[in-house]
Amino acid sequence: DKARSAIILCLGDKALREVAREKTAASMWLKLESLYMTKSLANRLCLKQQLHTFKMTESRIVTEQLADFNKILDDLENIEIKLEEEDKGLLLLNSLPKSFEHFKDAILYGKDQDITLEEVLTSIRTKEMQKQQDSKSEDNG
Repeated sequence: DKARSAIILCLGDKALREVAREKTAASMWLKLESLYMTKSLANRLCLKQQLHTFKMTESRIVTEQLADFNKILDDLENIEIKLEEEDKGLLLLNSLPKSFEHFKDAILYGKDQDITLEEVLTSIRTKEMQKQQDSKSEDNG
């Protein structure tokens, strides 16, 4: 009963509605696995398509979009689809909006070593902090 309660406390509204009728923690867990860990061809292709068509926009907060990108990667890893770090980094770079064009070029062509996802994430976060500081300076000046 404690395990069932712990699962309930960790679930969002949507997932909770899916498993609320289950009587045991084990049956809840199995239901969650069947819903969210399915390795079906359709699920696999859908996740891959989400990754390859992912595009960031100017209108949304960058950190939220990075979280969306990481969620897609996590979902793929959960169904045992592994991607190279360089591929993850390139996919993220290619998802950046137009305002990041020079930034993207600097990362792609300004290096002699491999690109990693972590490096791209760090660079994007740094760039975003710089943009925020610049806009604060303009507002104050």
